[in-house]
Amino acid sequence: MPKNYHFSRTNNLKKIQNVIAAVVIILLIISGIIILPKIPEISLTNLNAIPVTPPPCELSDQLQPPANTANLTFNIPDKSQSQIFRRVKPKNNEKVIALTIDDGPWKKTTLEILDIFKQNHVQATFFWVGTSLKNNPEIAKQVVAQGHAIGNHTWSHSTQPMNPITAKNEIECTAQLIYTTTGVKTALFRPGGGRLNNGLSAYAKTQNYAIFKWSVNSGDSNSSDSQFIVNNVIKGAKTGAIVLLHDGRGDRTKTVKALPEIINRLKQQGYRFVTLPELLEMQQ
Repeated sequence: MPKNYHFSRTNNLKKIQNVIAAVVIILLIISGIIILPKIPEISLTNLNAIPVTPPPCELSDQLQPPANTANLTFNIPDKSQSQIFRRVKPKNNEKVIALTIDDGPWKKTTLEILDIFKQNHVQATFFWVGTSLKNNPEIAKQVVAQGHAIGNHTWSHSTQPMNPITAKNEIECTAQLIYTTTGVKTALFRPGGGRLNNGLSAYAKTQNYAIFKWSVNSGDSNSSDSQFIVNNVIKGAKTGAIVLLHDGRGDRTKTVKALPEIINRLKQQGYRFVTLPELLEMQQ
């Protein structure tokens, strides 16, 4: 018998043994016999030890909105202040859903999304990153002019733990730029990556923001397949759902491609699109 046959057979047996061992370990973990160590959460008390990052702006109490803009404030109900939301159950279980668009405003992509929303009579909520807003102020004005709600998504989209002073600057510099660019003040906040334990949400709570995660992740940050994005949203859609989509910080052409089908299929299922302030007003 050839030597190669024995080598191949031995090699295959080792592979099978490795697979069996891996399956056994997984089953033991699931059953609780093997306990994996927890990844420790970062204590907020330790954030003070992190060096302060230089602020991206000079904060001022003497701010003026741009000329010829309507001063808008996206307020929230008192009971929503400092609360974290992944989904909002509306009164009477009305079939509503909120599309949220993160990381813009962005050249080309945001404008394409605005056109889709306008054609389909959809209102959404845009969470802006300060650096994106600084680069695209005119696009931001168009978003506001079309009646969409605006939220604060920090200055740099950092997900890393940060000193409370840095966290304040991340949020306040973005809020300041939103106001001086568009005349908008907002009580809506979403931390970068949805991270709740890096100091940003802790500061946002002190300022009575409503903090938003999401109940439906479209997966558009990790997929180049528009149909995958569509299927994720349709599969996760529920009354009062908050859907995560993106228009900035990368190539979002697949999001743009997926959006018309998402809207059409949700409408066929009887959903009505609302902004996050509208959704909070409808809360049970």
